[in-house]
Amino acid sequence: MKMCCLRRVLAAILLPLVMVSTLMAQPAPYDVFPEANPPYYRVRYEPSTQPGELIFGVNYTIWIPPEIKVLRGVIVHQHGCGEGSCRSGLTGAYDLHWQALARKHQCALLSPAYEQPEKADCQMWCDPRNGSGNAFQKGLADLGTKSGHPELSQVPWALWGHSGGGHWAGGMALLYPERVAAAWLRSGVPQLQPNPDRPSIKAHQLPEAALQVPMMCNLGINEGVADKEGRFAAVWPANEVFFNEVRSKGGLVSVSVDPLTAHECGNQRYFAIPWLDACLSARLSKNNDFTLAAMPADDVWLSPVTGTEAASTKEFKGEPLKASWHPNAAIAKAWMQYVKDTKVEDTTPPAPPTNVQLKGNVITWDAVADLESGLASFIIERDGQVLTTLPEQAKNPFGRPVFQNLQYSDTPTQPLVVMEYTDATAEAGKKHSYRVLSVNTAGLKSAPSSPATTKLVRAK
Repeated sequence: MKMCCLRRVLAAILLPLVMVSTLMAQPAPYDVFPEANPPYYRVRYEPSTQPGELIFGVNYTIWIPPEIKVLRGVIVHQHGCGEGSCRSGLTGAYDLHWQALARKHQCALLSPAYEQPEKADCQMWCDPRNGSGNAFQKGLADLGTKSGHPELSQVPWALWGHSGGGHWAGGMALLYPERVAAAWLRSGVPQLQPNPDRPSIKAHQLPEAALQVPMMCNLGINEGVADKEGRFAAVWPANEVFFNEVRSKGGLVSVSVDPLTAHECGNQRYFAIPWLDACLSARLSKNNDFTLAAMPADDVWLSPVTGTEAASTKEFKGEPLKASWHPNAAIAKAWMQYVKDTKVEDTTPPAPPTNVQLKGNVITWDAVADLESGLASFIIERDGQVLTTLPEQAKNPFGRPVFQNLQYSDTPTQPLVVMEYTDATAEAGKKHSYRVLSVNTAGLKSAPSSPATTKLVRAK
C-alpha cells in the first residue's frame, strides 16, 4: 500500500478517537463559515473551565496543498481582538494569495478563530500563556491526524498576526523560538516590560534564542507615528519599546511603517508575503528534519527605524543596533518601496488559469494566485474577444482591490467568491470557444488559458 493511502487509512481509523468538538454549539457570530472539505480540514474546541486553559471556544481551519506528501512548515494567519476580527479568522485559510506562499514552501496555511465575546478580555487568548499556545499545538496534532499529515505537530511555524494577533505571534516567538521561522507583527507586539497603565498585560521574557527569529514590527503611520492623539496612538510607543529592546541585543527585528493606514491592514500583504518568502527560503530545512537554519548574514541591509532609505551594512552610516534589519538587498528594496507608497514592484505576470470547463453556458476554472501580487480579477474571452471581467468592479475598502475582497483583518469576505461565470448572451446552437486570463493587483495579465469549446443548446 502506498504511504499516502496508508496515512489516509490510519487517519480514518484514528479520527473517531480524536477528542475534539467540531462545529458543535458554536455561538453567533462564529456559526457561519465555509465548509472544510479536503484539502481543507477543521477542528474546534469548546471553552475550558480548567485553570490555565483557554476560556474561549476556538476553531482551527487548515489548508494543505493536495500535491504535498510531507509538509515542511505551517503558516499561521492570526486575527486580532473583538468579535469582528475573531470572526474574520473563519476564512483565513481560504485566502488564495496566502495559499500561494504556503504552496511554494510546501507548507500548510492555518487560520484560528477564537470565539471571544465582544466585551471579554482579549488577553485571555492573545497571550499564549493563557491557554491558546497549548490549544494551538493540540490543534496541529489533531489536524495532522485528521489530514493524514502527522508531521504537523513537528513542523516549524511562520507567524503573521494583526493587533492582538501580533501580541500572540510575538509571544509565541518568545516562548518557542526554536519552532518559529519568522514572525510578522502587524499593529501589535508583546510587552517585554510591565506597563503600569495596563497591569492586566503580563510582560514576557526575552530569551537569547528569540534574537535569531526574524521579526517585523509593521504598523500604520496613524498609529502613533504621525497621529499621536488618535485611537491607536499607543501602538507606535509599544512597538518602539519592543524594537529597541530586541534590536539592542542583536535581534533580527525590523520596523516598517505603512504610510497610508492606521490600524487596518491596508496593502501590507504585498510586503509581508515577500518578506516571509525570504525568511522561509533561508530557514526551512530541505531534509524534512524540521530544524531551522540561521539567517544568512552576508547580504544584510540596515535602515533608520522610521526612515525611507536602506543601505548595506558596509554603507550604512548610523548605529547598526539602533537600525532596522533587512535580510537581503531585494527585501531592503521592497521595504523602501513599501514605506514610501506601499507600491511594491512586481514585474512578473500571474500563471494562466487551468481546468477551464463548460457545462451548458456556465464557465468554471481553477487558478493560483500570483505570489507577489495576488489576484485582482479574471478576463473571460469568447471567440477571441473580451466577454467580461470578473468581478466587473473588484472591491477592498482597505487596500488594492482583490478578487476575494478583504476584511479588516486581511481575510476573504463571506460568502467566498467562486471562479464561475454564466454566459447569458451566448447564441443557441452556435459553437463558442472560451479562454480565461488572470490579472494580479499590479495590473499584470497572464497568458490565456487553454480554450474550452462547446455548442450551446438552450432548453425549449
